[in-house]
Amino acid sequence: MRNVIVMGAGGRDFHNFNVVYRSDPEVNVVAFTATQIPGIADRVYPLSLAGPRYPNGIPVRPEHELAELIERWRVDEVVFAYSDVAHGDVMHKASTVLAAGADFTLLGPGSTTVACEKPVVAVCAVRTGSGKSQTSRYVGRILLEAGLKVALIRHPMPYHDLEAMRVQRFTSIADIDASRATIEEREEYETPVDLGMIVYAGVDYGDIVRRAQTEADVLIWDGGNNDFSFIAAELLIVVVDPMRPGDELNYHPGETNLRMADVVLVNKVDSASAEQVREVLTNVERVNPAAAVLRAASPVSLEQGPSLADRAVLVVEDGPTVTHGGLPFGAGTVATREHGARVEVDPRPYAVGSIAETFDRYPHMGAVLPAMGYSSDQLRDLEATINATECDVVVTGTPIDLGRLIHSRHPIRHVSYELQPVGEPTLDDVLAPLIERARRSRRS
Repeated sequence: MRNVIVMGAGGRDFHNFNVVYRSDPEVNVVAFTATQIPGIADRVYPLSLAGPRYPNGIPVRPEHELAELIERWRVDEVVFAYSDVAHGDVMHKASTVLAAGADFTLLGPGSTTVACEKPVVAVCAVRTGSGKSQTSRYVGRILLEAGLKVALIRHPMPYHDLEAMRVQRFTSIADIDASRATIEEREEYETPVDLGMIVYAGVDYGDIVRRAQTEADVLIWDGGNNDFSFIAAELLIVVVDPMRPGDELNYHPGETNLRMADVVLVNKVDSASAEQVREVLTNVERVNPAAAVLRAASPVSLEQGPSLADRAVLVVEDGPTVTHGGLPFGAGTVATREHGARVEVDPRPYAVGSIAETFDRYPHMGAVLPAMGYSSDQLRDLEATINATECDVVVTGTPIDLGRLIHSRHPIRHVSYELQPVGEPTLDDVLAPLIERARRSRRS
């Protein structure tokens, strides 16, 4: 019997356990560790999910306790199971584990992907904030316009009651509201549901795939961070970000995605320089010359509202993009500058509670407010920070209507951004064979 710890961030860690270790009589998983996402440690992976070999469930502990946990439970092996981590940082964590006396393991797609009876398109990326979600939406539109029924399966965001979240299915905004979804969840679920897709998420992806494949012609895997797909896919589309050239080869497991990709989509060519795009294309050619290479722009659109010209503007950006995604700003800032704001107000002097802690943790961020809302308390801190900030207008660069979730004393203008293909081949081209197979399968 080997004692094992799974290092995670409330997502792949649980998935790897479910598909690799849950039924293995030679492995005893003594703990999960948690990082990246606030508020996900100090809980228990419950019996109902862990299975009868774990009658007390499995504790989830903060990652900073790792060396102590290895010693306390005489751990033989530590499995690294989260994403968007620089290669050097992965090896620093490995060195901590090895020095404490345990083996360090990375599980790959071969042992962790779930089989599916229906065609699957996986949309993954090399970094958080590259444009996976807008790509998944674009793919979904193509499939829906082809007359296919589409289920979008989203990478896990299990921030609430794990038992209640085992399998989640959304077909309306009311379904999303009823789940008490966080800001991050709403950003990923609301638009696909509005487009007519069935959205699945949760904790047990074996169960999720079994259910989704009974009611859809095609499944889309919509990845989180830069993780690889939980589902075996016929077509793997990987989005790369020329605003961060070189990152496609320097982050785990984004480089894995790039090397496996059937299609590489170079996004944001309207924002990146020609030199940045060339560097990314050179790296793609070096590690995956067989992939089809597509290009796309990601133009921003500012909804109606009070003028930004010569005004003091507070910019609220997508949380993961400007925190562990490493970007100093996002779409909200781009729109604000395009519309002539006098000043981008720095929210850091006004930040309260968990928002202030987020600024301390991610000092690279510029004068933007990350849309953190992993809990009701954090959402209240976000609201309080916005209302404490002296500004004329709030511009939100998140994919949701933030005004539905908070009360702001300032007027809010929302920024949207959708994928805009550039040149050929296109996503329609690369999806055409899969669409034809799905149509034949439905007719048979």
